[in-house]
Amino acid sequence: MGNWTATRPATMTPLALDAMRHGSAAGLTRRRFLRRAIGVGVGVALLEFAAGTARFLWSGAAIGFAGPIVIGTLDDLMAAPAVPGTNLRDGAPAYAYRAKAYVQLLDPAIGMLEGASPDGSGSATNVRALSQRCPHLGCKPNFCTRNGLFECACHQSRYDRLGTKILRLGPAPRSMDRFATIVKDGVLTIDTSIIKLGPLPLALGQPGLVSPTSPTGCI
Repeated sequence: MGNWTATRPATMTPLALDAMRHGSAAGLTRRRFLRRAIGVGVGVALLEFAAGTARFLWSGAAIGFAGPIVIGTLDDLMAAPAVPGTNLRDGAPAYAYRAKAYVQLLDPAIGMLEGASPDGSGSATNVRALSQRCPHLGCKPNFCTRNGLFECACHQSRYDRLGTKILRLGPAPRSMDRFATIVKDGVLTIDTSIIKLGPLPLALGQPGLVSPTSPTGCI
């Protein structure tokens, strides 16, 4: 026989038993932990969304998305190539920093034409202003002088020199978006408050797509 003896537990009053049944457990319960974790996750997501929205609105205001931006004459654009050593006459784009846009001549053999292209096609002005944001996830495509294409290094979407998306070359769902253009007295104005979504991609060889000048590119 051992030297221990059983002790009878103290009798608990109905009030104490009721407190044990309905009282809160000490510490953090699993349910409360999950609720707090979900709340923190939702809060972080909302904070990131708000910060991204504020950044977009701030950057848009900073580059003049409230309205027209005067870019300059053809000579001004020739002096602002997107790729050093090229110019609009070569079929390469100029870069309009204030509008965050690439500028291309539809026909490099002629200059800018007086008129307005509110649809963004540039058919009336011989000038097309392309948003620098890739329609896929917003990266900035770069112009490749080797093949004459805009190439997005983020996910390899490719566009011809006028911003038309090449079918099956990259995940972008459409061509580069376009701004309305106005040419008056030889001065180009880009209306960044009017942006037209780029058309659907075209396959190589189809009308409306400028073919690449080389099978190899820059990325």
